[in-house]
Amino acid sequence: MDSDSDLRMMRRCTALAGSSVSEREYPFAAVIARSGALVCESTNRVRRDRDVNSHAEIVAISTAQRIHGADLSDCTIYSIVEPCAQCSYAIRETRIGRVVYGLRSPLMGGHSRWDILSDANLSAALPEVFLPAPEIVSGFLQKEVEAVFHNWNPLIWQVIKARGVFVGVGDGGGARVSRARSFAAGLVGLLRNRLIDRARQI
Repeated sequence: MDSDSDLRMMRRCTALAGSSVSEREYPFAAVIARSGALVCESTNRVRRDRDVNSHAEIVAISTAQRIHGADLSDCTIYSIVEPCAQCSYAIRETRIGRVVYGLRSPLMGGHSRWDILSDANLSAALPEVFLPAPEIVSGFLQKEVEAVFHNWNPLIWQVIKARGVFVGVGDGGGARVSRARSFAAGLVGLLRNRLIDRARQI
């Protein structure tokens, strides 16, 4: 896929993530494309579906399979953050050929924390299920992704960054988690109680 297609699809993904805030979802989104053409897209639907499994990537993958069948090896998935372990296994099992994401997640990521996306042992041991690892493009438009989180909630975004939950490619996220945890833990607890949990009750 050419870089113009990647830019177009990733910008679509960041815009979609920003729009999910109006649905009181966290600002996550995924877009799946085939040969530069949109196949489907989704925001996070955890709140709407009352289902913690309704991550944007999972919802988009399910939709893409209904459209194109079980094998998505000629597709690219775009996500504003590194897919988590759950989403990464779904990506590998549906054989998606390319993964493009903005921010790394050293805490929860299926690439930088648990190496699911590029684990060659999956395809070596179970070639009937898993194709060779997809091409991975990380750090794509990461400044635009950071702006999505900042626009959503500047204070919570600072806490997320301080704890190393999502970091830019090239940032030392792993070390920052341990240094910032004691300070950030109390602040996050307060923010969660005051902002996030209350919003869920509305």
